[in-house]
Amino acid sequence: MASLAELVREHTDLGAPELSHLQRLVASWGLLADLSFADLLLFVPLEGGEGDGRFLVIAQIRPTTNQTVYRQDFVGQVVDEIDRPFVARAIRTGEIVEGEMNLGLSLEAEAERVRVMCLPVRSGDEVVAICSRESLPSFARQNGDLERVYNNVFVRFAQMITAGTFPFPENGAEGEEAPRVGDGVLVLDGAGRVEYASPNAVSALHRVGVHANAQGMRLSELGLEEAAIRTAMGTGSPITEEIERGQDVTVLLRCLPLLADGGVTGALVLLRDISDLRSRDRMLVSMDATIREIHHRVKNNLQTISSLLRLQGRRLTSPEAKVAIEESVRRIRSIALVHEILSRAAGDEVPFNEIVRPLVRMVEDSVSSPERPVRFVVEGDAGTLADRVATPLAVVLTELLQNAVDHAFPEIAEDHDEVMAEGHVLVSLRNHGDELLVQVTDDGVGLPSTFVLEDSPGLGLSIVRSLVVSQLGGSIVLRGRAEAHGTVAEVRVPLGAPQHSER
Repeated sequence: MASLAELVREHTDLGAPELSHLQRLVASWGLLADLSFADLLLFVPLEGGEGDGRFLVIAQIRPTTNQTVYRQDFVGQVVDEIDRPFVARAIRTGEIVEGEMNLGLSLEAEAERVRVMCLPVRSGDEVVAICSRESLPSFARQNGDLERVYNNVFVRFAQMITAGTFPFPENGAEGEEAPRVGDGVLVLDGAGRVEYASPNAVSALHRVGVHANAQGMRLSELGLEEAAIRTAMGTGSPITEEIERGQDVTVLLRCLPLLADGGVTGALVLLRDISDLRSRDRMLVSMDATIREIHHRVKNNLQTISSLLRLQGRRLTSPEAKVAIEESVRRIRSIALVHEILSRAAGDEVPFNEIVRPLVRMVEDSVSSPERPVRFVVEGDAGTLADRVATPLAVVLTELLQNAVDHAFPEIAEDHDEVMAEGHVLVSLRNHGDELLVQVTDDGVGLPSTFVLEDSPGLGLSIVRSLVVSQLGGSIVLRGRAEAHGTVAEVRVPLGAPQHSER
């Protein structure tokens, strides 16, 4: 189904300001449907002007406070003046039109007629659409205090729509947490005193410690801060704030000023108890802090292990053993670096480039010297990776960099007065959304003609192959460069797919 914006752009002459006005109306009209206990449909004239007499339904909403009228969805349907005479009359006169009619549609309840109230939607000086309130006369709710007050408030909003003062230029918070009519309603008069409090609003006030009868009282007289109310009524704009009572109770308050004749005549205050939501938020924050602390401790433990291994390595006399210890220390430092970044990050994802550059510097510092110059360059962006990918990939990259240094650039001749030509290692990172491509390219001596990765006896390449294939579910290829000396190590890692377990 096409969106409201797509329908408006494709089928009408309305410009960007008018479209924005209609989008704000639809973003906030759940309030209107609940207050009126009715379905709402939004009609716009088709391209060619109102004289054409044809209209397009661009939005529809059902109430949460009453039974819906229609089983079907009318968004995208075209109607004409004969089918919708009240819509045509409202757009021609620019005034609210009410009446009853037989629409000949599939109704949710068995009824022949529908009560219709068509509201001209004014943006600036022009009527750009018609908002139609539609309900079943025979299934109307009994008019108690709640129904009477809600309908009266809806009429006040209807007059604001016709005057072009609703929706407000800035709607503020209209997300999932935004309170609805069913959460609790206070109706305030022009002086900010409570004219009506719904049962759910009374319950919300009880949650924040207000047990007195709110009728005729200001919120400040009830012991509540009313700065948001004063601001909303003073500026004629909606305001949202949270009322907290300790760590256990949080009530979200949203104040919508009611406007008439250029002034504020009252306000509708919606209250929603969001204590459970805020409790879960605090739990998530605490859990996130705990996870970061765990990463920090793991990093410290790995650094301790690395230090112990270096101490052990100094006591060894075997060159092979010293090399093995140094390689183990390097691998542990790679993993520690990932945990260090995760200890500062929110969540279990990390920008991998923040890991790559320290890894490159670590390898560069261990091998670069005037007698053996190697220049490292990093290009591209790996994006943000989950820790289950970043940790083994850091070890893989470290091994590939060390492998390039050890094998691409042979040791210099015994004549130490001879200086090697500078070697180059390029690390290229490409994140394609569903796949990460990592290439380590050197301009060294290249691969032997008999080289086969699967048959390579080296421990480093064996670790790389195991991590890439078994743990990351990816692939690795080592090949010679097409037009120059050197080697390309290419690793492809799927992103977003379930990772394989290491065997």
